[in-house]
Amino acid sequence: MTSTLETSAETGRAPSEPQITRLPARRAVAELGLGLVFAVLFSFVLQLAVSRMHIDPGTNVLVALAALAAFVIFAVLFAVVGFGLARSWPMWSKVGGAWAALTALTTLLLAVPLQASRFFLEGSSVDNTFRLQYLERMASTGSLADMNYPGIAPYYPGGWFWLGGRFANLLGWAGWAAYKPYAITWIALTPVVAFVLWSLVISRRLAVLATLPAVLAGFISVAVDEPYAWPSSVWLPPIAVLAWQVFRRRDRVPAWTIVLIGGYLGFCGITYTLHLAFGVLLVVVLAVLAGTLDVRQGAAAGPTARRLLLRLVGIGALTGVLSLVTWGPFILAGGLAKPNVAAHFLPEGSANFPTPFVPNSMFGVLCLGGLAWVVVRSRRNPVAFVLLVITTLVYLWFAVSTLALLARTTLLAFRFVVTVDIALSVAGVLAAVELIRVLGRYVRPVAAVGLALALAGAIALAQAGLASMKDAINTAEADYYADGFNAKGQHVPGDDGAWTGALISAIGSLSGRAPTGDVVLSAYDRLLSFQPYWGFQQTTPQYANPLAGYVQRNDEIEHWAASASPAELRARLAANPHQPPNVFVFRKDGDDLVMPIASDSFPQAAPVHVDNVRFDPKLFDSTAFTRRDVGPFAVIVER
Repeated sequence: MTSTLETSAETGRAPSEPQITRLPARRAVAELGLGLVFAVLFSFVLQLAVSRMHIDPGTNVLVALAALAAFVIFAVLFAVVGFGLARSWPMWSKVGGAWAALTALTTLLLAVPLQASRFFLEGSSVDNTFRLQYLERMASTGSLADMNYPGIAPYYPGGWFWLGGRFANLLGWAGWAAYKPYAITWIALTPVVAFVLWSLVISRRLAVLATLPAVLAGFISVAVDEPYAWPSSVWLPPIAVLAWQVFRRRDRVPAWTIVLIGGYLGFCGITYTLHLAFGVLLVVVLAVLAGTLDVRQGAAAGPTARRLLLRLVGIGALTGVLSLVTWGPFILAGGLAKPNVAAHFLPEGSANFPTPFVPNSMFGVLCLGGLAWVVVRSRRNPVAFVLLVITTLVYLWFAVSTLALLARTTLLAFRFVVTVDIALSVAGVLAAVELIRVLGRYVRPVAAVGLALALAGAIALAQAGLASMKDAINTAEADYYADGFNAKGQHVPGDDGAWTGALISAIGSLSGRAPTGDVVLSAYDRLLSFQPYWGFQQTTPQYANPLAGYVQRNDEIEHWAASASPAELRARLAANPHQPPNVFVFRKDGDDLVMPIASDSFPQAAPVHVDNVRFDPKLFDSTAFTRRDVGPFAVIVER
């Protein structure tokens, strides 16, 4: 490692003191604030316009229109950046143009293909079942609450969903209906913020080019299907570069840079716990590397350690304060001491190390070039160095996650595949820019060739992203809404979703309560995605709150089923240590009423084992209960 590192990807000079940021504090704050407002408003306008297209599902027209939109945006953007067409424009017009291009690209790549559905990617299936449930909960209350269980402190960070609840209230929509526009808006504002963050550490033109591959990586890997985790993934590299600059500075650093780094980590704390853990680890590693480098260059170890420790304390204090907004109640309730199976999941993506650099696609070639660049340039270029550290740390995370299997858990390493994708694809673009600059000294038309290749590569990546999202889009069009119909107008009685509207109606009429007044035990897991009912039991143990006593609740359900009479059942319900359900939604199986209960079966690839608990219908043959059959289900409400 040389004694000094370059402060930007485009310069070969090594100053004696690393520059902290390219933008002053006031400008950076203004751009972050105005960029957010612009992205939210512009994305919403675009989504509104797209919603008026009224193109039926089941056609390639929407994909074709999305690809055309991406091509036009890329062509204009690369022409302006590559040939300096905006050189004479005022700075705010250049920045605003970048905001518009990034917002339009991300919005249209999602809103257009999903135009025919009210759902976001993957509809109400897979993890969206609990995401819609969480947004329904937050739309029904102004405070943080568990998505499922009444009366206990929430476990999963609810910051993103709480804001989503306010968004739904503003529109006057149900939580599930607001999820799609809310998710797309967040995905659209993410690159705008990333562009501003990159502008702190590299030039404006490179900031735009560094943001684009990060965005496209999210579409190719379909990481955008987790919109509350996507921002912290994209913002990590520029924040890490800024942290490196802060730690390398031997004299005083601007306080606002410490606040920005701590604010990012705090944001992770209130939105996505895994990214908080990884981000804190990365920042500490960068601080240790900076200190080691300083000591090797002759700095005294004691003052160096104190300087770095003070900066880490400042970052950590803000991180902790922000994280406690969502984590405080859970910690105070003793949640950290409870059994936790959230990490009991080992899909194929966690069993294998990520290899995005296999050159069997345009994206693979880009990442391969990025890998070579970070290795070759890390000694002289701080951006390359930080991207190499991020990549290395992800691979170490995978290794430790595998070793954690000895303790019958994991670190959910697959969630960081996109982190490597982003780091190496950004590095690939920066490598290409550097190569073009070198070749440009000897070959005159290299800029035109580079522009043509960039445009071809970008549209290829965008179309690869659209292809990757195809199954998720098809699911969004096929899944049923709250009224029992889907985007195609289908209402197939053999599908559980076709009965959603009837189930909601039956519960409302039999219970006579508002949805938030009902505690439901349901054999149909998606029912709670469409109404803010409280649930007696979470469908999947990995998503259950450790404070809820998941295993004990399963035992209680089996205990109820073993009752000998309606009176005994009611007595057992009343003696239950948890708030009992007043609404049961059973699946009918002959004369039996079936309630599936799930248990953890880790390390199976599908780590959930389901048993069917059978209730004798005679247990509800009492005036204390009322029943209505709805398709394959039986709704029973305790009066």
